Amino acid sequence: MAATTAGLPPDPLLLLKQSIAKGSPPIPTTDPDPSNQAESNVATTYATHLIFNLDSPQDGPQHIAIPMSQETRFVSAAYGRAMELRSVFYCWEKRDMQTADYIRSVQLLNQDLKKAGRDYTVTNIQFAEKLDLVSWLQGEITDHESLYVKSLDDNKEARVEAKDAAKQAAGDADVEMRDAAMDDGKRREEEERLRLIYAAERKMGDHNTVLRGVKIQDFSGIRKYSTIFLGKAKNAPNAAQAQANTTTLTNNPALRPPVKPASGRRPEPIILLSSSFSSLLRMPNIKSFLAEGVYTPLESSTEAPNILHISRPLRTIYPGHATRFIMVDDPSNFRPDYWNRVVAVFTTGQTWQFKNYKWQNPAELFSHALGVYVGWKGEVVPDTVKGWGRQVMSVQIDKGSNRWRDREVVEDIWSQIEARMRAMGWGK
Repeated sequence: MAATTAGLPPDPLLLLKQSIAKGSPPIPTTDPDPSNQAESNVATTYATHLIFNLDSPQDGPQHIAIPMSQETRFVSAAYGRAMELRSVFYCWEKRDMQTADYIRSVQLLNQDLKKAGRDYTVTNIQFAEKLDLVSWLQGEITDHESLYVKSLDDNKEARVEAKDAAKQAAGDADVEMRDAAMDDGKRREEEERLRLIYAAERKMGDHNTVLRGVKIQDFSGIRKYSTIFLGKAKNAPNAAQAQANTTTLTNNPALRPPVKPASGRRPEPIILLSSSFSSLLRMPNIKSFLAEGVYTPLESSTEAPNILHISRPLRTIYPGHATRFIMVDDPSNFRPDYWNRVVAVFTTGQTWQFKNYKWQNPAELFSHALGVYVGWKGEVVPDTVKGWGRQVMSVQIDKGSNRWRDREVVEDIWSQIEARMRAMGWGK
């Protein structure tokens, strides 16, 4: 494709593309006439023109000088305007730069322009637009595939009108009034031709249509289903089990705040479990482990209530009486005074477990309650657990079928919990 159309001004963007394809990049210069021996190959700071050296089969070698301030067909969506040749050429020169380096170089260049007393700057072309521009200049995409380069055919009529307006302003009597002389038959033929062109155009969507589609979606009807998916109710085989499963911490009498000693009711300590699927101990198997001393492997379909009770005699806390512990894995419904009753926290070493806790920092959390990490025997303890120090105990259970070893691990856990409770003042 020729860089110029007969009688029309040269297209700087197309000239740049052709010169890149021929391996003859344009030369920055301070004078549009190469015969004046002006300084060429100057820095972008001082250059005022780009000289394109092209070979035409009809006219032979051509030297076309384009002002660097001339606007191109590359229209930036970020700035809402056409980019001048200076910014486009500088973007091409820095095409291999990383984004941060390119932005920094534009800033430094504009500082140099200001120091040199220039009244123009170079525009920082955004990453997506820069990628589109470089791909177009290298010939990897066409006008119709580019999101930011306006088609030359779309601009042809506007450029002809601009040329005619310039001639008319200069008093040229040979201005061709094509539209005025066009008869109805020719006009209809032209409109039909344009209609066929528009029908074959590739429809390009904007940011909103690409991400969200052209149809506005109404999701207000989903609200009525939110309680089903986000609530704490779980399916149960019968109504009694369903009622037990939907019992929350706030309406369960076992989680009332500590009452006065005169009432005769002792506050019940709380043990928090991890809800992570990587945890070996969760609500379905914690009771058999801590109460019976036997580890039961978890099954994906196993359902369990969201609150459990385990009674355990503590010799140094309440001698002669069993202490009832409360097991939960979600403290989102805790009242402030419940946190004073938390005595142990089972963890997998993942800090996201503590995002709804009163103490989200592990160091602060385990200064108030004992941390317990339970892993497989022979596996390495996570570095996060090791980094929490002596406030978190690490125990390991056998992977095999020798479940008689579990009771020894359980007794060790209860011993540490009792020691921590004694240090916290329980039983006094």
